[in-house]
Amino acid sequence: MGAARKKGLERRDFLQHGLIGLAALLARPMVGCSSDSGDDADNGGTGGTPKLRSRFAEIGPLGDADENGVKLPAGFTSRVVARASQKPLETAAYNWHVFPDGGATFATDDGGWVYVSNSELPLGAGGVGALRFDKDGTLVGAYPILQGSSGNCAGGKTPYNTWLSCEEVDNGKVFECDPFGNEPAVERPALGIFKHEAACYDPSNHHLYLSEDQSDGRFYRFVPDALAPNGFADLSAGRLEVAQVGADESVVWLPVPDPQFSGTTPTRLQVAESTAFRGGEGLFHHDGVIYLSTKGDNRIWAYDIAAQTMRVLYDPTTSATPILSGVDNVTGSCCGDILVAEDGGDMQIVALLPDGTLKPVMQIPSHTGSEVTGPAFDPSGTRLYFSSQRGDGGGITYEVSGPFHGPA
Repeated sequence: MGAARKKGLERRDFLQHGLIGLAALLARPMVGCSSDSGDDADNGGTGGTPKLRSRFAEIGPLGDADENGVKLPAGFTSRVVARASQKPLETAAYNWHVFPDGGATFATDDGGWVYVSNSELPLGAGGVGALRFDKDGTLVGAYPILQGSSGNCAGGKTPYNTWLSCEEVDNGKVFECDPFGNEPAVERPALGIFKHEAACYDPSNHHLYLSEDQSDGRFYRFVPDALAPNGFADLSAGRLEVAQVGADESVVWLPVPDPQFSGTTPTRLQVAESTAFRGGEGLFHHDGVIYLSTKGDNRIWAYDIAAQTMRVLYDPTTSATPILSGVDNVTGSCCGDILVAEDGGDMQIVALLPDGTLKPVMQIPSHTGSEVTGPAFDPSGTRLYFSSQRGDGGGITYEVSGPFHGPA
Protein backbone atom coordinates (compact mmCIF):
# COMPACT_ATOMS: atom_id res chain seq x y z
CA MET A 1 0.00 0.00 0.00
CA GLY A 2 1.38 3.43 -1.02
CA ALA A 3 2.21 6.02 1.60
CA ALA A 4 -0.46 8.50 0.57
CA ARG A 5 -3.19 5.84 0.54
CA LYS A 6 -2.07 4.51 3.92
CA LYS A 7 -2.17 8.01 5.37
CA GLY A 8 -5.68 8.49 4.00
CA LEU A 9 -6.93 5.31 5.65
CA GLU A 10 -5.35 6.23 8.97
CA ARG A 11 -7.27 9.52 8.95
CA ARG A 12 -10.59 7.98 7.93
CA ASP A 13 -12.12 8.47 11.38
CA PHE A 14 -11.63 12.21 10.95
CA LEU A 15 -12.85 12.43 7.38
CA GLN A 16 -15.35 9.60 6.93
CA HIS A 17 -18.57 11.60 7.39
CA GLY A 18 -18.74 13.41 4.09
CA LEU A 19 -15.11 14.53 4.02
CA ILE A 20 -15.97 17.25 6.53
CA GLY A 21 -12.56 18.85 6.56
CA LEU A 22 -12.14 18.50 2.82
CA ALA A 23 -15.59 19.82 2.01
CA ALA A 24 -14.97 22.92 4.09
CA LEU A 25 -11.66 23.46 2.36
CA LEU A 26 -13.24 23.07 -1.08
CA ALA A 27 -16.27 25.33 -0.54
CA ARG A 28 -15.78 27.01 -3.90
CA PRO A 29 -18.31 27.69 -6.65
CA MET A 30 -18.84 24.53 -8.65
CA VAL A 31 -17.72 24.41 -12.25
CA GLY A 32 -20.46 22.90 -14.36
CA CYS A 33 -23.11 23.45 -16.95
CA SER A 34 -26.13 25.09 -15.39
CA SER A 35 -26.88 22.97 -12.30
CA ASP A 36 -24.97 19.93 -13.51
CA SER A 37 -22.40 17.88 -11.70
CA GLY A 38 -19.43 19.81 -12.97
CA ASP A 39 -18.18 17.34 -15.57
CA ASP A 40 -18.77 19.76 -18.41
CA ALA A 41 -17.86 23.33 -19.36
CA ASP A 42 -19.26 26.13 -17.23
CA ASN A 43 -22.56 27.55 -18.44
CA GLY A 44 -23.72 29.05 -15.19
CA GLY A 45 -21.64 32.21 -15.02
CA THR A 46 -20.20 31.10 -11.66
CA GLY A 47 -16.90 32.17 -10.16
CA GLY A 48 -16.45 34.99 -12.66
CA THR A 49 -16.69 32.62 -15.64
CA PRO A 50 -18.95 33.99 -18.41
CA LYS A 51 -22.04 32.06 -19.36
CA LEU A 52 -21.33 29.94 -22.42
CA ARG A 53 -22.99 28.64 -25.56
CA SER A 54 -21.96 25.61 -27.57
CA ARG A 55 -20.26 26.11 -30.94
CA PHE A 56 -19.95 22.44 -31.82
CA ALA A 57 -22.43 22.75 -34.68
CA GLU A 58 -20.03 25.25 -36.30
CA ILE A 59 -16.94 23.03 -36.11
CA GLY A 60 -15.61 21.96 -39.51
CA PRO A 61 -13.93 18.76 -40.71
CA LEU A 62 -10.61 17.53 -39.39
CA GLY A 63 -7.50 18.75 -41.17
CA ASP A 64 -4.05 17.23 -41.53
CA ALA A 65 -2.12 16.12 -38.44
CA ASP A 66 -0.23 18.97 -36.75
CA GLU A 67 3.30 18.90 -35.30
CA ASN A 68 1.98 16.87 -32.33
CA GLY A 69 0.35 14.28 -34.58
CA VAL A 70 -3.18 15.53 -33.80
CA LYS A 71 -5.77 16.12 -36.51
CA LEU A 72 -7.98 19.11 -35.66
CA PRO A 73 -10.59 21.33 -37.32
CA ALA A 74 -9.57 24.76 -38.61
CA GLY A 75 -9.13 27.28 -35.80
CA PHE A 76 -7.91 24.74 -33.23
CA THR A 77 -4.38 24.10 -31.93
CA SER A 78 -2.78 21.44 -29.72
CA ARG A 79 0.07 21.25 -27.26
CA VAL A 80 1.53 18.44 -25.17
CA VAL A 81 1.25 19.21 -21.44
CA ALA A 82 2.70 15.99 -19.99
CA ARG A 83 4.46 12.77 -20.98
CA ALA A 84 4.55 9.57 -18.94
CA SER A 85 7.58 9.11 -16.69
CA GLN A 86 8.75 12.68 -17.35
CA LYS A 87 8.44 15.84 -15.28
CA PRO A 88 5.66 18.05 -16.68
CA LEU A 89 7.34 20.92 -14.82
CA GLU A 90 11.05 21.07 -14.08
CA THR A 91 10.46 22.88 -10.78
CA ALA A 92 8.17 20.06 -9.51
CA ALA A 93 9.47 16.70 -8.29
CA TYR A 94 6.55 14.74 -9.73
CA ASN A 95 6.92 12.56 -12.85
CA TRP A 96 3.70 12.23 -14.84
CA HIS A 97 2.12 8.82 -14.43
CA VAL A 98 2.02 5.97 -16.92
CA PHE A 99 -1.25 4.98 -18.68
CA PRO A 100 -3.26 8.18 -18.03
CA ASP A 101 -6.99 7.54 -18.07
CA GLY A 102 -10.12 9.34 -16.79
CA GLY A 103 -9.86 13.01 -15.89
CA ALA A 104 -11.65 16.21 -14.90
CA THR A 105 -10.93 19.90 -14.29
CA PHE A 106 -11.44 22.04 -11.19
CA ALA A 107 -11.41 25.84 -10.96
CA THR A 108 -8.97 27.51 -8.57
CA ASP A 109 -9.48 30.69 -6.58
CA ASP A 110 -6.89 32.60 -8.62
CA GLY A 111 -8.72 32.12 -11.92
CA GLY A 112 -6.74 29.03 -12.94
CA TRP A 113 -7.67 25.38 -12.87
CA VAL A 114 -6.44 21.87 -12.08
CA TYR A 115 -6.66 18.90 -14.44
CA VAL A 116 -6.62 15.53 -12.66
CA SER A 117 -5.85 12.25 -14.41
CA ASN A 118 -6.04 8.62 -13.31
CA SER A 119 -3.27 6.07 -13.84
CA GLU A 120 -4.43 2.62 -14.94
CA LEU A 121 -1.29 0.86 -13.76
CA PRO A 122 -2.13 -2.38 -11.85
CA LEU A 123 -0.86 -4.01 -8.65
CA GLY A 124 -0.81 -0.96 -6.41
CA ALA A 125 1.12 1.16 -8.90
CA GLY A 126 -1.86 3.27 -10.02
CA GLY A 127 -3.28 6.46 -8.58
CA VAL A 128 -4.09 10.00 -9.68
CA GLY A 129 -1.90 12.88 -10.82
CA ALA A 130 -2.73 16.59 -11.13
CA LEU A 131 -1.60 19.48 -13.33
CA ARG A 132 -2.24 23.03 -12.09
CA PHE A 133 -2.57 25.92 -14.55
CA ASP A 134 -2.72 29.65 -13.84
CA LYS A 135 -5.36 31.97 -15.31
CA ASP A 136 -3.33 32.34 -18.52
CA GLY A 137 -3.05 28.59 -19.04
CA THR A 138 0.59 28.35 -17.96
CA LEU A 139 1.46 25.11 -16.18
CA VAL A 140 2.54 26.03 -12.65
CA GLY A 141 2.24 22.78 -10.66
CA ALA A 142 2.30 18.98 -10.93
CA TYR A 143 1.71 16.55 -8.05
CA PRO A 144 0.02 13.25 -7.05
CA ILE A 145 -3.32 13.20 -5.20
CA LEU A 146 -3.63 9.40 -4.81
CA GLN A 147 -0.98 6.68 -4.75
CA GLY A 148 -0.96 2.94 -4.03
CA SER A 149 -4.24 2.05 -5.74
CA SER A 150 -4.71 -0.28 -8.74
CA GLY A 151 -6.04 0.11 -12.26
CA ASN A 152 -7.58 3.55 -11.79
CA CYS A 153 -9.71 3.87 -14.90
CA ALA A 154 -12.43 6.52 -15.04
CA GLY A 155 -14.16 8.34 -12.20
CA GLY A 156 -16.35 11.34 -11.59
CA LYS A 157 -16.33 14.90 -10.30
CA THR A 158 -18.54 15.92 -7.38
CA PRO A 159 -20.26 19.32 -7.22
CA TYR A 160 -18.28 20.09 -4.05
CA ASN A 161 -14.99 19.80 -5.94
CA THR A 162 -13.60 16.34 -5.20
CA TRP A 163 -12.56 13.63 -7.65
CA LEU A 164 -13.90 10.08 -7.35
CA SER A 165 -11.24 7.74 -8.74
CA CYS A 166 -12.44 4.24 -9.63
CA GLU A 167 -10.40 1.03 -9.60
CA GLU A 168 -11.07 -1.19 -12.61
CA VAL A 169 -10.13 -4.46 -10.88
CA ASP A 170 -12.31 -7.32 -9.62
CA ASN A 171 -12.25 -6.08 -6.02
CA GLY A 172 -12.14 -2.46 -7.05
CA LYS A 173 -12.97 0.45 -4.79
CA VAL A 174 -13.66 4.15 -5.18
CA PHE A 175 -11.36 6.77 -3.65
CA GLU A 176 -12.40 10.36 -3.01
CA CYS A 177 -9.50 12.70 -3.76
CA ASP A 178 -8.67 16.36 -3.21
CA PRO A 179 -7.65 17.78 -6.62
CA PHE A 180 -5.74 20.59 -4.92
CA GLY A 181 -3.50 18.19 -3.03
CA ASN A 182 -4.22 19.52 0.45
CA GLU A 183 -5.98 16.49 1.95
CA PRO A 184 -5.30 12.73 1.68
CA ALA A 185 -7.56 10.52 -0.40
CA VAL A 186 -10.35 8.62 1.38
CA GLU A 187 -11.61 5.14 0.52
CA ARG A 188 -15.38 4.95 -0.10
CA PRO A 189 -16.36 1.27 0.37
CA ALA A 190 -20.07 2.14 0.62
CA LEU A 191 -19.99 2.69 -3.16
CA GLY A 192 -19.52 -1.04 -3.63
CA ILE A 193 -16.77 -3.52 -4.38
CA PHE A 194 -16.65 -4.45 -8.06
CA LYS A 195 -14.80 -3.68 -11.28
CA HIS A 196 -15.55 0.04 -11.23
CA GLU A 197 -15.33 2.19 -14.33
CA ALA A 198 -16.94 5.61 -13.81
CA ALA A 199 -19.03 7.59 -11.33
CA CYS A 200 -21.50 10.42 -11.87
CA TYR A 201 -23.22 12.68 -9.31
CA ASP A 202 -26.87 13.72 -9.67
CA PRO A 203 -27.15 17.08 -7.84
CA SER A 204 -30.95 17.12 -7.90
CA ASN A 205 -31.34 14.00 -5.71
CA HIS A 206 -27.76 13.64 -4.39
CA HIS A 207 -27.55 10.15 -5.84
CA LEU A 208 -24.41 8.70 -7.38
CA TYR A 209 -24.43 6.52 -10.50
CA LEU A 210 -21.71 3.95 -11.18
CA SER A 211 -20.74 1.81 -14.18
CA GLU A 212 -19.02 -1.59 -14.21
CA ASP A 213 -16.50 -2.69 -16.83
CA GLN A 214 -17.51 -6.33 -17.27
CA SER A 215 -19.01 -8.03 -20.30
CA ASP A 216 -22.09 -8.54 -18.10
CA GLY A 217 -21.58 -5.46 -15.92
CA ARG A 218 -24.35 -3.62 -14.15
CA PHE A 219 -25.51 -0.03 -13.83
CA TYR A 220 -25.65 1.04 -10.16
CA ARG A 221 -27.13 3.83 -8.06
CA PHE A 222 -25.92 4.85 -4.61
CA VAL A 223 -28.49 6.47 -2.32
CA PRO A 224 -26.85 8.07 0.74
CA ASP A 225 -28.31 7.62 4.20
CA ALA A 226 -27.87 11.33 4.86
CA LEU A 227 -26.37 14.53 3.57
CA ALA A 228 -23.05 15.78 4.89
CA PRO A 229 -22.65 19.22 6.53
CA ASN A 230 -21.74 20.65 3.13
CA GLY A 231 -25.26 19.84 1.87
CA PHE A 232 -24.16 17.05 -0.48
CA ALA A 233 -24.24 13.26 -0.21
CA ASP A 234 -22.41 11.65 2.70
CA LEU A 235 -20.59 8.91 0.81
CA SER A 236 -19.64 6.99 3.94
CA ALA A 237 -22.98 5.17 4.26
CA GLY A 238 -25.96 4.41 2.07
CA ARG A 239 -27.78 1.91 -0.11
CA LEU A 240 -26.31 0.48 -3.31
CA GLU A 241 -28.92 -0.38 -5.93
CA VAL A 242 -28.78 -2.01 -9.35
CA ALA A 243 -30.88 -1.22 -12.43
CA GLN A 244 -33.49 -3.47 -13.99
CA VAL A 245 -34.45 -2.12 -17.41
CA GLY A 246 -37.80 -3.24 -18.82
CA ALA A 247 -38.82 -3.80 -22.43
CA ASP A 248 -40.73 -0.50 -22.22
CA GLU A 249 -37.50 1.32 -21.20
CA SER A 250 -38.69 1.72 -17.61
CA VAL A 251 -36.05 1.38 -14.89
CA VAL A 252 -36.55 -0.19 -11.46
CA TRP A 253 -33.81 0.09 -8.84
CA LEU A 254 -33.25 -3.03 -6.75
CA PRO A 255 -31.15 -3.19 -3.55
CA VAL A 256 -27.83 -5.06 -3.70
CA PRO A 257 -27.72 -7.38 -0.65
CA ASP A 258 -23.92 -7.59 -0.27
CA PRO A 259 -22.33 -4.51 -1.90
CA GLN A 260 -19.05 -5.19 -0.07
CA PHE A 261 -18.74 -8.59 -1.80
CA SER A 262 -18.06 -10.17 1.59
CA GLY A 263 -19.54 -13.49 0.49
CA THR A 264 -18.86 -15.61 -2.59
CA THR A 265 -21.26 -14.02 -5.11
CA PRO A 266 -19.84 -11.07 -7.09
CA THR A 267 -21.75 -7.83 -6.66
CA ARG A 268 -23.10 -7.83 -10.23
CA LEU A 269 -24.60 -11.33 -9.88
CA GLN A 270 -26.42 -10.84 -6.58
CA VAL A 271 -29.70 -9.62 -8.07
CA ALA A 272 -30.88 -12.03 -10.77
CA GLU A 273 -33.47 -9.63 -12.18
CA SER A 274 -30.92 -6.87 -12.83
CA THR A 275 -29.98 -5.92 -16.38
CA ALA A 276 -26.55 -6.79 -17.78
CA PHE A 277 -24.74 -4.15 -19.84
CA ARG A 278 -21.98 -5.10 -22.25
CA GLY A 279 -19.02 -3.37 -20.66
CA GLY A 280 -20.04 -0.19 -18.83
CA GLU A 281 -17.70 2.74 -19.53
CA GLY A 282 -18.06 6.51 -19.23
CA LEU A 283 -20.80 8.40 -17.39
CA PHE A 284 -21.89 12.02 -17.75
CA HIS A 285 -24.75 14.09 -16.35
CA HIS A 286 -26.51 16.90 -18.16
CA ASP A 287 -29.92 18.48 -17.54
CA GLY A 288 -31.42 15.55 -15.65
CA VAL A 289 -30.04 12.83 -17.90
CA ILE A 290 -27.24 10.35 -17.17
CA TYR A 291 -25.34 9.28 -20.29
CA LEU A 292 -23.64 5.87 -20.27
CA SER A 293 -21.35 4.28 -22.87
CA THR A 294 -21.04 0.50 -23.27
CA LYS A 295 -18.04 -0.75 -25.23
CA GLY A 296 -19.26 -4.28 -26.00
CA ASP A 297 -21.98 -3.01 -28.32
CA ASN A 298 -20.68 0.55 -28.95
CA ARG A 299 -23.86 2.09 -27.59
CA ILE A 300 -24.57 5.39 -25.85
CA TRP A 301 -27.47 5.21 -23.41
CA ALA A 302 -29.55 7.99 -21.87
CA TYR A 303 -31.17 7.51 -18.45
CA ASP A 304 -33.86 10.11 -17.68
CA ILE A 305 -33.68 10.57 -13.91
CA ALA A 306 -37.16 12.03 -13.37
CA ALA A 307 -38.98 9.68 -15.76
CA GLN A 308 -36.85 6.68 -14.70
CA THR A 309 -36.53 5.49 -18.28
CA MET A 310 -33.48 4.39 -20.26
CA ARG A 311 -33.12 4.48 -24.02
CA VAL A 312 -30.37 3.91 -26.57
CA LEU A 313 -29.16 7.23 -27.93
CA TYR A 314 -26.58 5.84 -30.35
CA ASP A 315 -26.26 2.35 -31.84
CA PRO A 316 -23.85 1.77 -34.75
CA THR A 317 -26.12 -0.92 -36.20
CA THR A 318 -28.96 1.57 -36.71
CA SER A 319 -27.10 4.87 -37.13
CA ALA A 320 -27.03 6.51 -40.56
CA THR A 321 -23.42 7.58 -39.88
CA PRO A 322 -21.84 4.87 -37.67
CA ILE A 323 -18.45 6.61 -37.35
CA LEU A 324 -18.19 6.14 -33.58
CA SER A 325 -16.64 2.93 -32.25
CA GLY A 326 -14.72 1.78 -29.20
CA VAL A 327 -16.86 4.04 -27.01
CA ASP A 328 -15.19 4.81 -23.68
CA ASN A 329 -14.78 7.96 -21.56
CA VAL A 330 -17.60 10.49 -21.89
CA THR A 331 -17.86 14.21 -21.19
CA GLY A 332 -19.96 17.02 -22.63
CA SER A 333 -20.23 20.63 -23.68
CA CYS A 334 -22.08 23.33 -21.80
CA CYS A 335 -25.29 22.66 -23.64
CA GLY A 336 -25.80 18.96 -24.24
CA ASP A 337 -23.25 17.90 -26.85
CA ILE A 338 -21.93 14.52 -25.67
CA LEU A 339 -18.23 13.92 -26.33
CA VAL A 340 -17.16 10.28 -26.56
CA ALA A 341 -13.50 9.21 -26.51
CA GLU A 342 -12.63 6.13 -28.54
CA ASP A 343 -10.74 3.14 -27.14
CA GLY A 344 -9.12 2.12 -30.39
CA GLY A 345 -11.52 2.76 -33.24
CA ASP A 346 -10.18 5.72 -35.21
CA MET A 347 -8.55 7.24 -32.08
CA GLN A 348 -11.00 10.12 -32.15
CA ILE A 349 -13.13 12.16 -29.81
CA VAL A 350 -16.56 12.32 -31.47
CA ALA A 351 -19.28 14.77 -30.45
CA LEU A 352 -22.87 13.54 -30.46
CA LEU A 353 -24.95 16.70 -30.91
CA PRO A 354 -28.48 17.10 -29.50
CA ASP A 355 -29.95 16.72 -33.01
CA GLY A 356 -28.17 13.36 -33.42
CA THR A 357 -25.35 14.64 -35.63
CA LEU A 358 -21.98 12.93 -35.13
CA LYS A 359 -18.93 15.17 -35.47
CA PRO A 360 -15.25 14.20 -34.96
CA VAL A 361 -13.44 16.93 -33.04
CA MET A 362 -9.91 15.45 -32.90
CA GLN A 363 -7.95 12.39 -33.98
CA ILE A 364 -4.50 10.90 -33.30
CA PRO A 365 -4.19 8.60 -36.34
CA SER A 366 -0.64 7.41 -35.70
CA HIS A 367 -1.30 6.03 -32.18
CA THR A 368 -2.41 2.53 -33.09
CA GLY A 369 -2.85 0.26 -30.11
CA SER A 370 -3.71 3.16 -27.81
CA GLU A 371 -6.95 4.77 -26.64
CA VAL A 372 -8.17 8.32 -26.10
CA THR A 373 -8.88 8.98 -22.42
CA GLY A 374 -9.77 11.67 -19.90
CA PRO A 375 -11.57 14.35 -21.97
CA ALA A 376 -12.42 17.42 -19.87
CA PHE A 377 -12.88 21.14 -20.54
CA ASP A 378 -11.25 23.97 -18.61
CA PRO A 379 -13.67 26.46 -16.95
CA SER A 380 -13.75 28.68 -20.04
CA GLY A 381 -14.79 25.80 -22.28
CA THR A 382 -12.08 26.72 -24.79
CA ARG A 383 -9.44 24.17 -23.75
CA LEU A 384 -10.03 20.43 -23.96
CA TYR A 385 -7.68 18.06 -22.12
CA PHE A 386 -7.25 14.37 -22.97
CA SER A 387 -4.58 11.68 -23.22
CA SER A 388 -3.40 9.01 -25.60
CA GLN A 389 -3.10 6.35 -22.95
CA ARG A 390 -0.26 4.39 -24.51
CA GLY A 391 1.15 7.02 -26.84
CA ASP A 392 4.96 6.74 -26.99
CA GLY A 393 4.54 3.56 -24.97
CA GLY A 394 3.42 5.08 -21.68
CA GLY A 395 1.02 7.93 -22.42
CA ILE A 396 0.85 11.55 -23.57
CA THR A 397 -1.53 14.21 -22.23
CA TYR A 398 -2.69 17.00 -24.55
CA GLU A 399 -4.49 20.33 -24.49
CA VAL A 400 -6.49 21.45 -27.52
CA SER A 401 -7.52 25.12 -27.65
CA GLY A 402 -10.18 26.61 -29.87
CA PRO A 403 -13.80 27.78 -30.23
CA PHE A 404 -15.59 24.84 -28.64
CA HIS A 405 -17.71 27.42 -26.81
CA GLY A 406 -18.44 31.11 -27.04
CA PRO A 407 -20.09 33.72 -24.81
CA ALA A 408 -23.83 33.21 -24.43
